Amino acid sequence: MGFRTVVITNPCKLTYKNDYLIIRGEDVNMIHLSEISTLLIDTTMVSITAYLLCELVKNKIKVVFCDERRNPVSELIPYYGCHNSSKRVMNQILWDDYYKKAVWTAIVRQKIKNQALLLKALGKPEYAKLEGYIEELEFFDVTNREGHAAKVYLNSLFGKDFCREDPNDINAALNYNAPIG
Repeated sequence: MGFRTVVITNPCKLTYKNDYLIIRGEDVNMIHLSEISTLLIDTTMVSITAYLLCELVKNKIKVVFCDERRNPVSELIPYYGCHNSSKRVMNQILWDDYYKKAVWTAIVRQKIKNQALLLKALGKPEYAKLEGYIEELEFFDVTNREGHAAKVYLNSLFGKDFCREDPNDINAALNYNAPIG
């Protein structure tokens, strides 16, 4: 299982040899594929071999491509993450509504919990309010605790005047698709 996120920001050629990512730029660097969890191509000035792409997929390494503004625009996703991925997708499609709503509720609970943990780690007192929202969360979030938590969370991080609809660098970074600057 890889632990590194490799970010490519300079023009280079990326190739594969003997389980290594070879980065040929001003210097030549080699990184064993087993160490890589994510490869972020943060420039359009990169040449990459199809052989390397196939090996990255085989090793379950996430590859993200950015545009000329350095915004993520796509990622390389394997067709088959495991031997039964199609079956898993079909099973999820066939889940009954109750189970889908239960999964949704669990995702929302974890999302709010993660937000609270970050605020607590940053020493922001608003984390306690988010912990309260976790306790108030109802099935399928019918009271919109997720939305309330998001407002508290974002205001705590970026200030009370912050609005998700404003065209600014913070929202562009959060959206991953809006131009920055």
